[in-house]
Amino acid sequence: MSKETEDKPGMNRRRFLGASALTGAGVAMLGTAGIGSAVMSRESWAAAVSEARQNAHVAPGELDEYYGFWSGGHQGEVRVLGVPSMRELMRIPVFNVDSATGWGLTNESRAIMGESAKYLNGDCHHPHLSMADGRYDGKYLFINDKANSRVARIRLDIMKCDKMLTVPNVQAIHGLRVQKVPHTKYVFANAEFIIPHPNDGSQFDTTADYSYTMFNVIDAENMEMAFQVIVEGNLDNCDADYTGKYAAATCYNSEKATDLGGMMRNERDWVVVFNIEAIEQAVKAGNFITLGDSDVPVVDGRRKDGNNSPFTRYVPVPKNPHGLNTSPDGKYFIANGKLSPTVSIIAIDRLDDLFANKYDEEREVIVGEPELGLGPLHTTFDGRGYAYTTLFIDSQVVKWNIEDAVRAYNGDDVSYIRQKLDVQYQPGHNHASLTETRDADGKWLVVLCKFSKDRFLLTGPLHPENDQLIDISGDEMKLVHDGPTYAEPHDCVLAHRSQIKTRKIWERNDPFFAPTAEMAKKDGIVLESDNKVIRDGNKVRVYMTSMAPAYGINEFTVKQGDEVTVIITNIDEIEDVSHGFCMTNHGVSMEISPQQTSSVTFVADKPGVHWYYCNWFCHALHMEMVGRMLVEPA
Repeated sequence: MSKETEDKPGMNRRRFLGASALTGAGVAMLGTAGIGSAVMSRESWAAAVSEARQNAHVAPGELDEYYGFWSGGHQGEVRVLGVPSMRELMRIPVFNVDSATGWGLTNESRAIMGESAKYLNGDCHHPHLSMADGRYDGKYLFINDKANSRVARIRLDIMKCDKMLTVPNVQAIHGLRVQKVPHTKYVFANAEFIIPHPNDGSQFDTTADYSYTMFNVIDAENMEMAFQVIVEGNLDNCDADYTGKYAAATCYNSEKATDLGGMMRNERDWVVVFNIEAIEQAVKAGNFITLGDSDVPVVDGRRKDGNNSPFTRYVPVPKNPHGLNTSPDGKYFIANGKLSPTVSIIAIDRLDDLFANKYDEEREVIVGEPELGLGPLHTTFDGRGYAYTTLFIDSQVVKWNIEDAVRAYNGDDVSYIRQKLDVQYQPGHNHASLTETRDADGKWLVVLCKFSKDRFLLTGPLHPENDQLIDISGDEMKLVHDGPTYAEPHDCVLAHRSQIKTRKIWERNDPFFAPTAEMAKKDGIVLESDNKVIRDGNKVRVYMTSMAPAYGINEFTVKQGDEVTVIITNIDEIEDVSHGFCMTNHGVSMEISPQQTSSVTFVADKPGVHWYYCNWFCHALHMEMVGRMLVEPA
């Protein structure tokens, strides 16, 4: 191949090899429009990409148009980025321990984490924002922890996790989405792995009736379980419709197998459709069971003796499906085939008839099954009728027209693929601006690639991964940015900056530190002004204020073995003047932002002098913001 051909947009070496592998119907389907940028001249393409990159540039002092919330992957956190600059703005610790903020160390954070504070790891996959009438309302962001079967909620006004729930009766919370209308009453969460019930070591056969997983529905406001639904097979990803009535989830292990070969045995698995209204009615009527020590209502969504459950339907789709995405017009669920080159388009307006048993078979709700390429994983949308699907094996994003795919399924001779764009490499999730809402605006597409290989400076055997930003505002997709990222962020969500309203400083009556304020009240302490040591046997509570550049107490004395709780209230009223508290050689540190109260408890087990200091730069005399804990020998 010549250098000119190799460099030509849309016809590089990778794409040439990929195109040569297409045969028969695949080539006919692709057509001229399928190779997208190949029909442009090299000069025209370069000019278009240059313009797109200029549109992505956010100059110093200017603000991004979108907030992006990224899952922190194996770090167990959420990362906040500005889009289109792709600048990282903040990290929000959730399932991890974070020494900068004291998350996982402070009493406030450990109370939120509950018993699960004992876990030092997390595995975040799917961040999703709360909604009202199918639009982001700026209240909450929800995130899952697959490793320890948890779901957490982040308050967006302070960008701190305020609630955390360990989901009972299941293992490995993976797919997560929210109810879109009339508001986010529920968070829908899939448990991926099949386990015996009870899972006490008395039985191990995962194919038996007593072994199953469940669809989990969480009350979004109080972050408590609403109900659970037993399903056949396992569960992967999920999404909800725009009526509030239905949710759907993919199943890649309909075989209930425990080995790789067994999980790939069936040519079709399924999409499970859940009738939320029917489930609510059953729970309200008391038609449910409970399991083990949990009092969560559980309904059975499995088929019995060939009869459907009133709560579920199983729509066969090929093969080992992964992503499940709802189009912003509310018309379709789209299931991505993973081990099939196809995605399956499910018409949501046919679901009422599906549950009314008006079809001979469940697949009659499928209105399209376009062939897109190898390894389709996730689909996102631009609000203009186009879908964008990641092809993991092909290392591409394919842009296709949904209605044309439906017409082709009905026998029309029409091409639905508009463009394929190489990405680097092996893309998983993708997400377009506002795509999960009615307001999908088709400006930007983020592609989260699992490998980076040669894209960045080498960092040893463990390479970064690669997030890529693509301009989708025009007819052609244009790659404008590569960005390395760490520890496998799985997914992201983009909200317009006008939809997120954050506080600049804390309000003194914030419920985040209300338990600490209640403790102070019992001790007769005014947090905003008192600097005092309370002794209660071997428990010592040290109340102090902080105001740059000094603590209200610069020395206190305890005895070896005392349990010491330090409570600090930052009385600065100027935004961005955060203080810290770090006790040397005790594994203790925390952040106290303006008007915030934070507390941390530790054992003073070492006699002698121990300095504490402010570890968040706050003042020209920041280094002098120190104090001493004097520990008398036992």
